[in-house]
Amino acid sequence: MPERAADDERWMREALAEARKALQKGEVPVGAVVVCEGQVAGRGHNLVETIQEPTAHAEILALTAAANRLADWRLSGCTLYVTLEPCPMCAGAVVLSRVDRVVFGARDPRFGACGSFFHVLDVDSPDVKAEIVPGVLEEEASALLRQFFENLRRKGR
Repeated sequence: MPERAADDERWMREALAEARKALQKGEVPVGAVVVCEGQVAGRGHNLVETIQEPTAHAEILALTAAANRLADWRLSGCTLYVTLEPCPMCAGAVVLSRVDRVVFGARDPRFGACGSFFHVLDVDSPDVKAEIVPGVLEEEASALLRQFFENLRRKGR
């Protein structure tokens, strides 16, 4: 396995750990980490229901944590690892924060903004162009989501 692919899997496992935290809280199990220079600069998991905040997506929380830790909103040189393809809001935050790469696990055919439904990261700008790497540990990420939604259906919610 090439080194970059091994690194992508390593960091996606960190994002999956965040997704499991969301699952334990009854949130849609999405987790994210921002990695800069081989270190986690920010991490987050969905907290929408917990704090009743529609923007409390894993990606937004991880990007904010990274910007705070690095004391810079420009996250060029960083990679966002997220277990589910970012939605339009989160993809917009990726564009604005200048993240270099987005690595995601499961595709989101309903709201995915990295090519599955929308193409928010496909902007024609020399300053803003994030590389997209889909499908890293896709089965593990998809399994967490399936488990969550099957449990919801069983509960009749």
